[in-house]
Amino acid sequence: MRVQRLVPDDWRIWRDVRLASLADAPYAFGSSLALEQQFDEAAWRARLSNGMAAVAFVGEDAVGTIAGYVPEDGNDPTLVAAWVHAGARGRGVGDALVAEMLRWSRERGHERVYLRVADGNHAARKLFLRNGFTPTGVRMPLESDPSAGTEFLVHELVY
Repeated sequence: MRVQRLVPDDWRIWRDVRLASLADAPYAFGSSLALEQQFDEAAWRARLSNGMAAVAFVGEDAVGTIAGYVPEDGNDPTLVAAWVHAGARGRGVGDALVAEMLRWSRERGHERVYLRVADGNHAARKLFLRNGFTPTGVRMPLESDPSAGTEFLVHELVY
């Protein structure tokens, strides 16, 4: 397995794995497959121009993804778009992707990384907890389904 950070010229890779993640686990994301299927090349490139996106590969097959962005206020980054293909789960793909996000955050001198995990997404929550994230007590509805809740977690970066 290898983890590759993406650049705007990798927009097709990002599009394909992102759409696969939204099709596989619509309950886990604040966006939707229907919305992101409408994005054009410029939109996909723009998403790879701000922050970090990485894809895990086994051979030539993209089997997982993760992304992070720094809010407009310049504060610490937020981890988003974490997903591992069902056939690759339980093999350390998620751990490798989280490690890449944390490495990217440290390279930029951030103090912490935030994320939200949807209620009921127990596997993702376990992944994040074992990688050093802790609950903040903050909750909010999921944008793609306001009847579903999300929990904020934080990882305090150590240098």
